[in-house]
Amino acid sequence: MTLRLRSVTRRCVSSLAVGALAVGGLLLGPLALAPAAHAESNGVGLTPALGWSSWSFVRHSPTAAVIDAQADAMKSSGLAAAGFQYVNVDDFWYQCPGSQGPNVDQYGRWQTDTTKFPPSGATDGIAAVAAHVHADGLKFGLYITPGISAQAVAQNTAIEGTAYHAKDIATTTAEKNYNCHGMVGIDYSKPGAQAFVNSWANQFASWGVDYVKIDGVGTSDVGDVQAWSAGLKQTGRPIHLELSNSLAIGSAATWQQYSNGWRTGGDIECYSCESGSSYPLTQWSNVQSRFGQVANWQPYGGPGAFNDYDSLEVGNGSNDGLTAPERQSMMSLWAMGASPLILGTDLTHLDATDLGYLKNSAVLAVDQDAVDASRIVNSGNQQVYSKTESNGDVVIGLFNYSGTSSTTVTVPLSAAGIGGSATATDLWTGGSLGTISGSYSVTLAPGAVQLIRAVPSSGSAVRVEAEASGNTLAGAARVATCAACSGGAKVGYIGNGAADYVTVNGINEPSAGSRTLTIQYLLSGSRSFSVSVNGGPDIQVPLTGTSWSTPATTSIPITVAAGTNTIRFHNDTAYAPDLDVITVG
Repeated sequence: MTLRLRSVTRRCVSSLAVGALAVGGLLLGPLALAPAAHAESNGVGLTPALGWSSWSFVRHSPTAAVIDAQADAMKSSGLAAAGFQYVNVDDFWYQCPGSQGPNVDQYGRWQTDTTKFPPSGATDGIAAVAAHVHADGLKFGLYITPGISAQAVAQNTAIEGTAYHAKDIATTTAEKNYNCHGMVGIDYSKPGAQAFVNSWANQFASWGVDYVKIDGVGTSDVGDVQAWSAGLKQTGRPIHLELSNSLAIGSAATWQQYSNGWRTGGDIECYSCESGSSYPLTQWSNVQSRFGQVANWQPYGGPGAFNDYDSLEVGNGSNDGLTAPERQSMMSLWAMGASPLILGTDLTHLDATDLGYLKNSAVLAVDQDAVDASRIVNSGNQQVYSKTESNGDVVIGLFNYSGTSSTTVTVPLSAAGIGGSATATDLWTGGSLGTISGSYSVTLAPGAVQLIRAVPSSGSAVRVEAEASGNTLAGAARVATCAACSGGAKVGYIGNGAADYVTVNGINEPSAGSRTLTIQYLLSGSRSFSVSVNGGPDIQVPLTGTSWSTPATTSIPITVAAGTNTIRFHNDTAYAPDLDVITVG
């Protein structure tokens, strides 16, 4: 048969503009929250997955021997001890005779390609590989696409445990299967539809599958996602559910509710760069396309459900398609975005320098904190992201977006929620950067990064702009320019309804206790804020002012918790003042 590369229309994207609205070089965050949603409740994926996938390097030639060798290498290299655990078989594990769709068993489920994964006695070949992976102390993943094979419909195969058959549940709508094709939709309103998915999920569980990736998912496939979520849960086996690719950000609440992760874009691989092999795996312009995605998808990731920026192409030195600084940047950006770190490289031929990157516990901890970073500087080649961890530490990633020239990257520490001084450490070198305050700058080589952990000094005031991208602007609340304001911008249209508010996030305090909250606001006349700290009782703050263009200041006492705090500004019945900046000290 003719094999087609997955997602070839998305290959080798050009260097994308990072473009987003900025004021004074600071990114203005999204003006609305994602709809409230719960993360997938299947008991897995509370931190981003660490592992390996066959797609980037192995591509369309996975075999039992190849997968076993990769699992063995994950263990022997020390990657497993560093936290990497999933060994995932992507496409081409099943029988595909042609465009009529995958071959199926008596219940309409894909049949294992026994030339690649021969059975071991009565044990299916995939189950045999899963057993090998488990024997290495690792977990095993497998690939599917939405719908049901057209061959199952043509044969009208039975749905296991029911009186229904494939024709009872199938539609005539084609589903995406990038390489084999021949998948059609399922009408989930029909009896037997969920039972079909349950049967397939039960088979996977019996084989020892710990991770399922559904590829080709679009907004029309919500039924498949819901069915597989339910089907995997009813097996009783904890199974991670990942969705791919280029999922719609407008449906983020759905992906959050029913899966453990979702691909935000197309393939990271550079298919047109290859010359007789899978190498080079990617290129810098493909990585550049993720900078905007990390910023845009920031509100939606979190424990149990994460934004997935695709395979991490670090491990094979220059064959990765990136310079050493670019490889550090790729891993840093993925870590700042709390993305799954699923390696696409050949683990049996690891580059020593890359292996050191992958086993850097300080950088891995940034990924595993499960906190999505906000972009706080978006100024040409200067790209800066920050996040505040539960202990109050602030992690800042300073990136040179340019792949051709050195750049000095500067960040005002107040944009990261650091109002005073902090003790900083370079997470890639482990070296101390001493005490930093005010702003911080570093000159970076093309495609390079500096990833730092900053521990705010005890007693330092915390200053946060209302328009900072890490804040939550809900309902009608929006950013507007303001020449006299602290960061050149303010947030207005706060209040006149419970849904229209601003929550200032990332207020880091070394200890619990009383503090003074200083509010810089704009108002002509009389209005009031309702202020809630960490979801506590509202504090009523009546205010007067004389100008919508010149800020005024007031202060109130508040009580904070040790670690990260939030302060919500709202007025459920009338408009509140505009908000410029706050200081907690």
